[in-house]
Amino acid sequence: MSRFVPWLHKGGCAVLDQGLISGSNFVVSILLARWLVPEQYGAYAVAFGFFVLLSLVYGSLVLEPMAVFGGSSYRKSLRGYLGSLIWIHVAMSLAIAAAFGGSAFIAWKVAPASGLGGALAGVTIASPCVLLFWLARRSFYLELSPAKAAVGALIYFAISLGLLFLVYRRGLLSPFSAFVLIGIAALGTGIYLLVRLQKELRPGPFDHPVSEVWGRHWRYGCWALLSCVASWVPANIYYALLGSFKTMAQSGQLKALMNLTLPVEQVKVALGLLFLPYAASVIGREGKASAGALSRRMTLVAVGIAIAYWAVILFWQGAAFHALYSGRYIEVTHLLPIVALGSIAWCGSFGSAIALRAMESPSSVFVAFALATAASLVIGIPATWFYGLSGAIWGTNVSDVLSWIFLVWILRRKAAGRSLGIERLGAWRGRQEATAAEGVSD
Repeated sequence: MSRFVPWLHKGGCAVLDQGLISGSNFVVSILLARWLVPEQYGAYAVAFGFFVLLSLVYGSLVLEPMAVFGGSSYRKSLRGYLGSLIWIHVAMSLAIAAAFGGSAFIAWKVAPASGLGGALAGVTIASPCVLLFWLARRSFYLELSPAKAAVGALIYFAISLGLLFLVYRRGLLSPFSAFVLIGIAALGTGIYLLVRLQKELRPGPFDHPVSEVWGRHWRYGCWALLSCVASWVPANIYYALLGSFKTMAQSGQLKALMNLTLPVEQVKVALGLLFLPYAASVIGREGKASAGALSRRMTLVAVGIAIAYWAVILFWQGAAFHALYSGRYIEVTHLLPIVALGSIAWCGSFGSAIALRAMESPSSVFVAFALATAASLVIGIPATWFYGLSGAIWGTNVSDVLSWIFLVWILRRKAAGRSLGIERLGAWRGRQEATAAEGVSD
């Protein structure tokens, strides 16, 4: 119990941190839907979709590698490492400003009345601020201090909603002003967190140039990004397939069912923020042989939470659908146990995926997800054609179950010192690049 209680506190703070960020995005979206005219809200939604894509790229290239390398390679010099990441952030912010600023100008020229140009201009201003805030938040997880990150999330939540209400009361609300207000809240909170980090992170010698840090992030992050894409496909493609093969109403039914998986997903994301740097530190200290036991413990936590959650939801499924959907979609509640099965299996892959990432092997995670996605499409597309909604759910479940199986198998190979062919190719390319660099320097 003496070891369990601190981790229970840290896990609760990580869930609170993630909940505040997700909750703020949800509340802002709902308020803007109520306060903006449909054309303006549509422009906000389109621009926000571009921001989501940007956040996916930033998370893969900066935040996830930071959790791995900050917990292992740069563990003893976090302050210098964070300084390099800030320079990388500045460079990416300039690229974002150029890309989104140009897009905003084109949208304004082509359709000045649509509001999309203003929305994209708002994203241009807000994105570097929000991403800096995320960078500062995630840095606290390197010290396993999610409570301090949660404080920052609470400050951001209060400032962003407060500014939004103020601007709405003054009649100045638009997609552009909404994004700018979010950026102001994120920038203020991010600076506050960075000041705290400067005082709390351990100083130490750091003689790694920014180019070296970026190179390691890029080699890791490109595989992390591919893994995100591979896991996104089976989770989202069946909405479009149902709309094409059957009716859009069945796509809505699938969305209504899958909405109930979101709380488990948010908890899993929060635990991933906490466990990834911890796992990288343990594996860096004890070696790959520790990955198996570490993976099993993390999987047990994730699956245990999922089982407890779904036991409650399945017991009260009628009441849950009435509360969420005002009595609608009751006709598909009998499919909820199948959705629960897939959700639990997806949580089963959590420990192995975290362990492989902590071993600096995101390519292994991509291989597992890609194989599972391919099998899902081979089985799920004809199942959706013949069986409709239930076939789509089983198609998704195939991916969830096979992801678990493939990740466990690959982790065992890695822990035993056997590599995948794709990793040998990556190592060969790394040696070729190093040889070429030595030839240039000579």
